[in-house]
Amino acid sequence: MATLGNPTNTIAVLQRYNFNFQKKYGQNFLIDSNILEKIIAAAGIDKDDCVLEIGPGIGTMTQYLCENAREVVAVEIDKKLIPILEQDTLSSYDNITILNEDILKVDINAVVRERNGGRPIKVVANLPYYITTPIIMGLFESHVPLDSITIMVQKEVAERMQVGPGTKDYGALSLAVQYYAKPEVVMTVPAGCFMPRPNVDSAVIRLTCHDKPPVTVSDEKMMFDVIRASFNQRRKTLVNGLGNAAGLNLKKERVLSALEEMGLPPAIRGEALTLREFAALTDLLAGERL
Repeated sequence: MATLGNPTNTIAVLQRYNFNFQKKYGQNFLIDSNILEKIIAAAGIDKDDCVLEIGPGIGTMTQYLCENAREVVAVEIDKKLIPILEQDTLSSYDNITILNEDILKVDINAVVRERNGGRPIKVVANLPYYITTPIIMGLFESHVPLDSITIMVQKEVAERMQVGPGTKDYGALSLAVQYYAKPEVVMTVPAGCFMPRPNVDSAVIRLTCHDKPPVTVSDEKMMFDVIRASFNQRRKTLVNGLGNAAGLNLKKERVLSALEEMGLPPAIRGEALTLREFAALTDLLAGERL
């Protein structure tokens, strides 16, 4: 079995199975073994770990994970890749489970109970750009027991996860990630490290999950509804954004009153508020819906 992570062996596997890249799945395979080793190191994978890999592709990173982890569960949506993984690139490993499913529909909590006795797992993935945010939010919002998430994403998305208030990239994703985890960009990865070559550079970001969130809020779901409504139309003031949000049922006068109570100006926009301020605002508004 050839080790992947270089162009020659990757091309050989693709030709052997007459594999065609599926644009709808955002498939870009890593062809740089140095980057792969750095990802494993950044994720801190060791023999005690159960790892969930999302989108193993032809098994490039999976091979490295199997070498370093106790157990790996790899979820791959493309059924054409399953024979490559099972019969070829991962056939010599006995610590891998391959699921041919859509990660957004998998009961990951059940997987964690079954494979790791309900203890926190580590997630490692080279994520398709088009589905990065739903996957990350799905992991957090379903409260899967997580130690960390180490993922390759579009460079600008990685930057968005770790910025603070007042910057153009700051938004709902920044706040959600920082509520659940400590984000840290580990490295940038040039487009030339992938096959086929994407149009943009990537970055590896490690999200180390908090034992408990850095802020307390009476209604977590409402806080994220407030955050999303605040950024839906970035140019609107917070009062208009929240007052017009159909699902929130908040009167503009009440939002104004809450801002005043917090000592914030009436024309403030969502991008100026910290996570702590969003939590405080939510607590003030929670009992005041129509």
